[in-house]
Amino acid sequence: MTIRIVLVGTTHPGNIGATARAMKNMGLRDLVLVAPRSFPHEEASARASGAEDLLDGARVAATLEEAVADCVWVAGASARQRSIAWPELSAREAADKAMAESAAGPVALVFGPEKSGLSNDDLARCQALLYIPTAPDFSSLNLAMAVQVVTYEVQMQRASVREPPPREVRPATAGEMEHFYGHLEELLLASRFLDPDNPRHLMRRLRRLFARAEPDRNEINILRGILASLAPAERTREHD
Repeated sequence: MTIRIVLVGTTHPGNIGATARAMKNMGLRDLVLVAPRSFPHEEASARASGAEDLLDGARVAATLEEAVADCVWVAGASARQRSIAWPELSAREAADKAMAESAAGPVALVFGPEKSGLSNDDLARCQALLYIPTAPDFSSLNLAMAVQVVTYEVQMQRASVREPPPREVRPATAGEMEHFYGHLEELLLASRFLDPDNPRHLMRRLRRLFARAEPDRNEINILRGILASLAPAERTREHD
């Protein structure tokens, strides 16, 4: 079982080190950093305080898409309300779901930059929004504190939940889903169903739809086959 912590655009290297320490406290070791401002860095090593081995093993990715390409389930942490509704899970619910999905492949819990959090484009690559219940008049948490809360819930689930049975067919990975979304957007643009000047709003809604469905690898292959079968018909109409 692999539960990955992904930090996107971290600006303070100390938070990377503190995150590594929080992860090691709770038995997690898979850390991926997406475009950190400063890494490696002496402040990260100092704040790791015994978890320097996690920093040594941390991987740096250029994009979130790259960081989660092999994951079968991805949840993005956010305290902000979004204009398009995402499935929302508390930290405890997300830990429970992550443990269940990790039987089929790697899962990722994603945290955004300290000041702005995850963008809508980042969340579009997640199946759910993860939130930590806090006092409504003071909801801001330090990045490493947020990671500590979520990894604690993962550790509690590990201690109390029996290993789920393996799925007959593994879920589609984030990378496979991105290929599908790219294929779908290309066809919708070609058919003029999608407005080329503003494709993102509708595509975000479609991503939410398929995220709720949680398609497996076979189902995504079927959908890709359907799209491929429609593409020649679309080209034929263009030439008529």
